Amino acid sequence: MGYSYDPELAAIVEVLPALDISDLAAARAQMLQMGEQMPAFEPPASLDISKRSIPGPPGDPDVEVTVIRPRGDLKGRPGLLWIHGGGFVLGDVEGDMPLATGLAEGAGAVVVSVEYRLAPEHPFPAPVEDCYAALKWTAENAAELGIDASRLAVGGLSAGGGLAAAVALMARDRGGPALCFQLLDIPEVDDRLSTPSMKQFTDTPLWHHPNAILSWEAYLGPGHNGDTSPYAAPSRATDLSGLPPAYVVTCEFDPLRDEGIEYAQRLMQAGVPTELHHFPGTFHGSSGAGVGTAISDRMAAERTEALRKALQK
Repeated sequence: MGYSYDPELAAIVEVLPALDISDLAAARAQMLQMGEQMPAFEPPASLDISKRSIPGPPGDPDVEVTVIRPRGDLKGRPGLLWIHGGGFVLGDVEGDMPLATGLAEGAGAVVVSVEYRLAPEHPFPAPVEDCYAALKWTAENAAELGIDASRLAVGGLSAGGGLAAAVALMARDRGGPALCFQLLDIPEVDDRLSTPSMKQFTDTPLWHHPNAILSWEAYLGPGHNGDTSPYAAPSRATDLSGLPPAYVVTCEFDPLRDEGIEYAQRLMQAGVPTELHHFPGTFHGSSGAGVGTAISDRMAAERTEALRKALQK
Protein backbone atom coordinates (compact mmCIF):
# COMPACT_ATOMS: atom_id res chain seq x y z
CA MET A 1 0.00 0.00 0.00
CA GLY A 2 1.05 3.62 -0.37
CA TYR A 3 2.41 5.61 2.55
CA SER A 4 2.72 9.39 2.90
CA TYR A 5 6.38 9.49 3.86
CA ASP A 6 8.18 12.71 4.58
CA PRO A 7 9.37 13.88 1.11
CA GLU A 8 13.06 13.57 1.97
CA LEU A 9 12.53 10.08 3.40
CA ALA A 10 10.46 8.99 0.40
CA ALA A 11 13.54 9.25 -1.82
CA ILE A 12 15.47 7.03 0.61
CA VAL A 13 12.73 4.41 0.74
CA GLU A 14 13.13 3.94 -3.01
CA VAL A 15 16.70 2.68 -2.61
CA LEU A 16 16.47 0.87 0.74
CA PRO A 17 17.04 -2.88 0.43
CA ALA A 18 14.27 -5.10 1.78
CA LEU A 19 15.01 -6.70 5.15
CA ASP A 20 13.61 -10.21 5.48
CA ILE A 21 14.60 -12.21 8.56
CA SER A 22 12.89 -15.42 7.39
CA ASP A 23 16.38 -16.39 6.20
CA LEU A 24 18.33 -15.15 9.19
CA ALA A 25 21.76 -16.14 7.88
CA ALA A 26 21.10 -14.17 4.70
CA ALA A 27 19.76 -11.20 6.68
CA ARG A 28 22.86 -11.14 8.87
CA ALA A 29 25.09 -11.35 5.80
CA GLN A 30 23.11 -8.53 4.22
CA MET A 31 23.58 -6.36 7.32
CA LEU A 32 27.31 -7.09 7.28
CA GLN A 33 27.57 -6.25 3.60
CA MET A 34 25.66 -3.00 4.07
CA GLY A 35 28.02 -2.05 6.89
CA GLU A 36 31.05 -2.77 4.74
CA GLN A 37 29.71 -0.51 2.00
CA MET A 38 29.33 2.41 4.38
CA PRO A 39 32.23 4.83 4.97
CA ALA A 40 34.38 3.71 7.89
CA PHE A 41 33.08 5.16 11.12
CA GLU A 42 35.41 7.71 12.68
CA PRO A 43 34.56 8.28 16.34
CA PRO A 44 34.66 11.86 17.57
CA ALA A 45 38.09 12.89 18.83
CA SER A 46 36.41 14.13 21.99
CA LEU A 47 35.70 10.55 23.13
CA ASP A 48 37.73 7.67 24.57
CA ILE A 49 36.43 4.25 23.54
CA SER A 50 37.45 0.92 25.06
CA LYS A 51 36.11 -2.62 25.22
CA ARG A 52 35.73 -4.63 28.41
CA SER A 53 34.79 -8.20 29.21
CA ILE A 54 32.55 -8.23 32.26
CA PRO A 55 30.85 -10.97 34.30
CA GLY A 56 27.67 -12.21 32.66
CA PRO A 57 24.57 -13.52 34.40
CA PRO A 58 25.28 -16.22 37.00
CA GLY A 59 26.38 -19.40 35.25
CA ASP A 60 26.57 -17.74 31.83
CA PRO A 61 29.50 -16.46 29.74
CA ASP A 62 31.10 -13.07 30.16
CA VAL A 63 29.56 -10.15 28.30
CA GLU A 64 31.49 -7.67 26.18
CA VAL A 65 30.73 -4.00 26.65
CA THR A 66 32.10 -0.91 24.94
CA VAL A 67 32.71 2.04 27.22
CA ILE A 68 32.46 5.45 25.56
CA ARG A 69 33.73 8.34 27.71
CA PRO A 70 34.12 12.04 27.03
CA ARG A 71 37.75 13.09 27.36
CA GLY A 72 38.71 15.39 30.20
CA ASP A 73 37.24 15.27 33.68
CA LEU A 74 36.38 11.64 34.36
CA LYS A 75 34.54 12.18 37.62
CA GLY A 76 30.86 12.64 38.25
CA ARG A 77 29.61 12.18 34.69
CA PRO A 78 26.10 10.87 34.06
CA GLY A 79 25.93 7.31 32.77
CA LEU A 80 23.84 5.50 30.17
CA LEU A 81 23.55 1.78 29.51
CA TRP A 82 22.78 1.66 25.78
CA ILE A 83 21.24 -1.36 24.03
CA HIS A 84 21.35 -1.73 20.24
CA GLY A 85 18.41 -2.84 18.11
CA GLY A 86 17.93 -5.62 15.58
CA GLY A 87 14.73 -7.48 16.39
CA PHE A 88 16.54 -9.59 19.02
CA VAL A 89 18.28 -11.44 16.15
CA LEU A 90 20.45 -8.87 14.36
CA GLY A 91 22.82 -6.03 15.12
CA ASP A 92 25.87 -5.40 17.23
CA VAL A 93 27.64 -2.65 19.12
CA GLU A 94 29.90 -1.72 16.21
CA GLY A 95 27.00 -1.05 13.87
CA ASP A 96 25.37 1.13 16.50
CA MET A 97 28.43 3.25 17.27
CA PRO A 98 27.31 6.44 15.48
CA LEU A 99 24.20 6.58 17.67
CA ALA A 100 25.95 5.60 20.93
CA THR A 101 28.84 8.03 20.43
CA GLY A 102 26.42 10.79 19.46
CA LEU A 103 24.59 10.34 22.75
CA ALA A 104 27.85 10.29 24.72
CA GLU A 105 29.09 13.47 23.07
CA GLY A 106 25.76 15.29 23.03
CA ALA A 107 24.76 14.47 26.60
CA GLY A 108 28.26 14.54 28.09
CA ALA A 109 27.64 11.03 29.40
CA VAL A 110 29.63 7.87 29.86
CA VAL A 111 27.87 5.34 27.63
CA VAL A 112 28.21 1.60 28.20
CA SER A 113 27.02 -0.25 25.08
CA VAL A 114 26.31 -3.94 25.66
CA GLU A 115 27.00 -6.81 23.23
CA TYR A 116 24.16 -9.04 24.38
CA ARG A 117 23.63 -12.53 23.02
CA LEU A 118 21.21 -12.81 20.09
CA ALA A 119 18.25 -15.09 19.47
CA PRO A 120 17.39 -17.67 18.28
CA GLU A 121 20.74 -19.16 19.35
CA HIS A 122 20.21 -17.48 22.71
CA PRO A 123 16.49 -16.90 23.33
CA PHE A 124 14.87 -15.16 26.28
CA PRO A 125 16.03 -14.65 28.98
CA ALA A 126 19.66 -14.62 27.78
CA PRO A 127 19.64 -11.23 25.99
CA VAL A 128 17.86 -9.28 28.72
CA GLU A 129 19.87 -10.95 31.49
CA ASP A 130 23.07 -9.93 29.67
CA CYS A 131 21.78 -6.36 29.62
CA TYR A 132 20.84 -6.43 33.30
CA ALA A 133 24.29 -7.84 34.15
CA ALA A 134 25.83 -4.93 32.25
CA LEU A 135 23.69 -2.46 34.19
CA LYS A 136 24.77 -4.01 37.50
CA TRP A 137 28.43 -3.90 36.46
CA THR A 138 28.11 -0.26 35.39
CA ALA A 139 26.57 0.72 38.73
CA GLU A 140 29.08 -1.30 40.76
CA ASN A 141 32.00 0.23 38.86
CA ALA A 142 30.58 3.73 38.58
CA ALA A 143 33.47 5.41 40.41
CA GLU A 144 36.12 3.77 38.22
CA LEU A 145 34.13 4.66 35.10
CA GLY A 146 33.74 8.26 36.20
CA ILE A 147 29.98 7.94 36.58
CA ASP A 148 27.78 9.62 39.16
CA ALA A 149 25.71 6.59 40.18
CA SER A 150 22.76 8.82 41.06
CA ARG A 151 22.51 9.79 37.37
CA LEU A 152 22.38 6.42 35.66
CA ALA A 153 19.95 5.80 32.79
CA VAL A 154 19.08 2.97 30.42
CA GLY A 155 18.12 3.31 26.77
CA GLY A 156 17.84 1.51 23.48
CA LEU A 157 16.47 1.49 19.95
CA SER A 158 13.81 -0.90 18.61
CA ALA A 159 14.41 -4.30 20.23
CA GLY A 160 17.01 -2.45 22.29
CA GLY A 161 14.24 -0.12 23.45
CA GLY A 162 12.21 -3.13 24.52
CA LEU A 163 15.21 -4.58 26.33
CA ALA A 164 15.78 -1.20 28.01
CA ALA A 165 12.16 -1.14 29.22
CA ALA A 166 12.59 -4.69 30.52
CA VAL A 167 15.84 -3.81 32.30
CA ALA A 168 14.05 -0.91 34.00
CA LEU A 169 11.39 -3.34 35.22
CA MET A 170 14.06 -5.75 36.46
CA ALA A 171 15.93 -2.99 38.28
CA ARG A 172 12.71 -1.96 40.03
CA ASP A 173 11.72 -5.50 40.95
CA ARG A 174 15.20 -6.69 41.98
CA GLY A 175 15.98 -3.71 44.17
CA GLY A 176 18.36 -1.88 41.84
CA PRO A 177 20.47 -0.51 40.41
CA ALA A 178 18.62 2.77 40.75
CA LEU A 179 17.79 4.42 37.43
CA CYS A 180 16.96 8.06 36.83
CA PHE A 181 15.67 7.76 33.25
CA GLN A 182 14.70 5.36 30.45
CA LEU A 183 15.04 6.28 26.77
CA LEU A 184 12.77 4.03 24.68
CA ASP A 185 13.26 4.78 20.99
CA ILE A 186 10.75 2.96 18.70
CA PRO A 187 10.58 0.17 21.31
CA GLU A 188 9.56 -3.44 20.61
CA VAL A 189 7.57 -4.27 23.75
CA ASP A 190 4.53 -6.42 22.87
CA ASP A 191 4.62 -10.01 21.62
CA ARG A 192 0.85 -10.15 21.05
CA LEU A 193 1.12 -8.41 17.65
CA SER A 194 -2.48 -7.25 17.88
CA THR A 195 -2.37 -3.44 17.58
CA PRO A 196 -3.86 -1.69 14.54
CA SER A 197 -0.44 -0.52 13.31
CA MET A 198 1.01 -4.02 13.65
CA LYS A 199 -1.81 -5.53 11.64
CA GLN A 200 -1.77 -2.76 9.02
CA PHE A 201 1.91 -2.37 8.21
CA THR A 202 2.82 -5.58 6.41
CA ASP A 203 5.19 -4.09 3.80
CA THR A 204 6.84 -1.07 5.42
CA PRO A 205 10.61 -0.47 5.10
CA LEU A 206 13.07 -2.19 7.43
CA TRP A 207 10.37 -3.61 9.74
CA HIS A 208 6.89 -4.96 9.19
CA HIS A 209 4.39 -7.46 10.57
CA PRO A 210 6.01 -10.58 9.00
CA ASN A 211 9.41 -9.68 10.48
CA ALA A 212 7.82 -8.95 13.86
CA ILE A 213 6.27 -12.44 13.96
CA LEU A 214 9.65 -14.03 13.24
CA SER A 215 11.39 -11.78 15.74
CA TRP A 216 9.19 -12.86 18.64
CA GLU A 217 9.30 -16.52 17.58
CA ALA A 218 13.09 -16.36 17.67
CA TYR A 219 13.12 -14.65 21.06
CA LEU A 220 10.41 -16.67 22.80
CA GLY A 221 10.42 -19.89 20.77
CA PRO A 222 8.02 -20.94 18.00
CA GLY A 223 4.50 -21.46 19.28
CA HIS A 224 5.13 -19.89 22.68
CA ASN A 225 2.01 -20.29 24.76
CA GLY A 226 1.31 -16.63 25.42
CA ASP A 227 2.24 -16.80 29.10
CA THR A 228 4.95 -14.27 28.40
CA SER A 229 7.16 -12.68 31.06
CA PRO A 230 7.06 -8.89 31.26
CA TYR A 231 10.85 -9.06 31.23
CA ALA A 232 10.48 -10.39 27.67
CA ALA A 233 7.58 -8.19 26.58
CA PRO A 234 7.23 -5.18 28.91
CA SER A 235 3.68 -4.48 27.68
CA ARG A 236 2.73 -7.61 29.63
CA ALA A 237 3.61 -5.92 32.92
CA THR A 238 0.48 -5.24 34.97
CA ASP A 239 2.15 -2.62 37.18
CA LEU A 240 4.30 0.15 35.70
CA SER A 241 4.47 2.28 38.82
CA GLY A 242 7.79 3.15 40.38
CA LEU A 243 9.67 3.15 37.08
CA PRO A 244 12.08 5.93 36.08
CA PRO A 245 10.92 8.87 33.93
CA ALA A 246 10.68 7.95 30.27
CA TYR A 247 11.18 9.41 26.80
CA VAL A 248 9.37 7.36 24.16
CA VAL A 249 9.69 7.77 20.38
CA THR A 250 7.26 6.41 17.78
CA CYS A 251 7.11 6.64 13.99
CA GLU A 252 3.96 6.96 11.89
CA PHE A 253 4.53 4.07 9.46
CA ASP A 254 6.00 1.61 11.94
CA PRO A 255 4.23 -1.57 13.03
CA LEU A 256 5.60 -0.88 16.53
CA ARG A 257 3.91 2.54 16.62
CA ASP A 258 0.82 1.69 18.62
CA GLU A 259 2.52 -0.51 21.19
CA GLY A 260 4.99 2.29 21.87
CA ILE A 261 2.19 4.83 22.26
CA GLU A 262 0.20 2.47 24.51
CA TYR A 263 3.24 1.77 26.68
CA ALA A 264 3.88 5.50 27.07
CA GLN A 265 0.24 6.07 27.99
CA ARG A 266 0.34 3.32 30.59
CA LEU A 267 3.51 4.79 32.07
CA MET A 268 1.69 8.13 32.39
CA GLN A 269 -1.33 6.46 33.95
CA ALA A 270 0.98 4.78 36.47
CA GLY A 271 2.35 8.17 37.52
CA VAL A 272 5.66 7.89 35.66
CA PRO A 273 6.78 11.23 34.13
CA THR A 274 6.75 10.42 30.44
CA GLU A 275 7.45 12.36 27.26
CA LEU A 276 6.06 10.85 24.05
CA HIS A 277 7.35 12.07 20.68
CA HIS A 278 5.53 10.83 17.60
CA PHE A 279 6.97 11.74 14.20
CA PRO A 280 4.64 11.90 11.16
CA GLY A 281 5.95 10.71 7.81
CA THR A 282 8.60 8.46 9.33
CA PHE A 283 9.14 4.69 9.33
CA HIS A 284 10.88 2.23 11.60
CA GLY A 285 14.57 3.08 11.70
CA SER A 286 14.21 6.15 9.52
CA SER A 287 16.21 8.27 11.97
CA GLY A 288 19.26 6.15 11.11
CA ALA A 289 18.48 5.46 7.47
CA GLY A 290 17.71 9.12 6.81
CA VAL A 291 20.66 10.83 8.46
CA GLY A 292 20.97 14.28 6.92
CA THR A 293 17.25 14.73 6.31
CA ALA A 294 15.59 17.45 8.34
CA ILE A 295 13.18 15.17 10.19
CA SER A 296 15.80 12.52 11.04
CA ASP A 297 18.23 15.12 12.29
CA ARG A 298 15.45 16.64 14.41
CA MET A 299 14.63 13.22 15.86
CA ALA A 300 18.27 12.70 16.80
CA ALA A 301 18.65 16.19 18.26
CA GLU A 302 15.51 15.92 20.37
CA ARG A 303 16.51 12.47 21.63
CA THR A 304 19.92 13.73 22.68
CA GLU A 305 18.51 16.85 24.31
CA ALA A 306 15.95 14.81 26.26
CA LEU A 307 18.76 12.62 27.57
CA ARG A 308 20.98 15.58 28.40
CA LYS A 309 18.22 17.32 30.37
CA ALA A 310 17.25 14.12 32.21
CA LEU A 311 20.83 13.52 33.30
CA GLN A 312 21.43 17.00 34.65
CA LYS A 313 21.83 17.29 38.41
